[in-house]
Amino acid sequence: MTTREGSLEAPTRHPIDWKNPEYYDEAKIVAEAERIFEICHGCRRCVSLCNTFPLLFDKIDGTSDGELAEVPQEAYWDVVDQCYLCDLCYMVKCPYVPPHPWNVDFPHLMLRAKAFQFKEGRMKHPVRDRMLSSTDRNGKLATIPVVVQAVNAAARSPALRSVGEKVAGVAKDAWVPGFTTRKFRSHAPKSRDFPVRDGERTPGKVAIFATCYVNYNEPGIGHDLVRILEHNEIPYVLAEKENCCGMPKLEQGDLDAVERLMRGNIGQLAPLARAGYAIVTPVPSCTLMFKQELPLMFPENEDLIAVRDAMFDPFEYLMARRRDGLLKTEFAKPLGKVAYHVPCHTRVQKIGLRTKEALEAVPGTEVTTIERCSGHAGTWGVKKEFHETALRIGRPVVRQVADAAPDYFASDCMLAGHHLDEGLVRAGGRGHAELHHPITLFRIAYGLPE
Repeated sequence: MTTREGSLEAPTRHPIDWKNPEYYDEAKIVAEAERIFEICHGCRRCVSLCNTFPLLFDKIDGTSDGELAEVPQEAYWDVVDQCYLCDLCYMVKCPYVPPHPWNVDFPHLMLRAKAFQFKEGRMKHPVRDRMLSSTDRNGKLATIPVVVQAVNAAARSPALRSVGEKVAGVAKDAWVPGFTTRKFRSHAPKSRDFPVRDGERTPGKVAIFATCYVNYNEPGIGHDLVRILEHNEIPYVLAEKENCCGMPKLEQGDLDAVERLMRGNIGQLAPLARAGYAIVTPVPSCTLMFKQELPLMFPENEDLIAVRDAMFDPFEYLMARRRDGLLKTEFAKPLGKVAYHVPCHTRVQKIGLRTKEALEAVPGTEVTTIERCSGHAGTWGVKKEFHETALRIGRPVVRQVADAAPDYFASDCMLAGHHLDEGLVRAGGRGHAELHHPITLFRIAYGLPE
């Protein structure tokens, strides 16, 4: 072990060796957990990020000598349950990530442990977790005419939500998304035949990977993205026959399902990438999945690497387009005061504050930027056993939004946005502020109709 304190080199990521049988060896997982937990115990820089590290340190500090050696190994799995793979400890806090010789990758240790639990059938709530992570299936079933009204009514019924908490383990007070009767992919207009204008930094045509959430839950985000592209005369297509990106399954450790979803998507997306499209995804977790997690799981897949290199966050694309001199910068409406929350899965993409840059480009707009986890964390924050913890993690963000007294508050992740809205209501209300996706705010600023 080196005595060097930290690392000034850019962090690097090793491929995920999940096809190797040793990846699922419990003894090796526990040994690696001991090694990394010991390093974390001596550092503690990540204690404010989530509940994973406070729980680990409480278990260590609760022993007679305050050392990891006295913590029973079965308690390690409680630590694993608290991690929702936000990746912030790796990307913004830990000084010991590769290429540092200590080689600490806490999120991928947690992923390995979750994959072991899944493969060995040790999930505590397997039916609930499989249901929550099956976003394609849920969306296809819930958006059937007549069924959609029943599903949405059940989500608003306190009595049925109480039953759901007891039977399915979904917190009765947690915000859950409603389902649309008009799926985005079924109702998105075809692009007009604009000429393709490539820039130095940007392809001049876009392929939209709609995501389960935009397709089944909030199609307005997709329609607003389309209006912005149309306004800027950027031709677009929708990726055909897309599946879930796989992030919900990754969070459960179901890596075989991740592979199945990847193979379904890559056949649609790779030809678009090779045809020169920028692939734009309006949900940060989906973008990150293609930019980082899938390439680490399948590093030899050339189609996937082509997709990774063509993948853009919406505002990463739009602001690069602006630097190319190919984005319209005349805005019709100021946005006033905006409290903007940067989701974890946007921060770890290493693209900078592109959404903030876009909103601040609108005259008459003041942006308060909040870089801290909302606590929602995909499916984790709606689970009965974690929901109150998720709200507690988000309280500092809620306070900052309330202190800003904004006209709008926004997050690139609408799950995070609605979770923060729940926190604001619990804290006494949001005032006059309206929650919108930043894409919607940009559409409003342009003066484009809904």
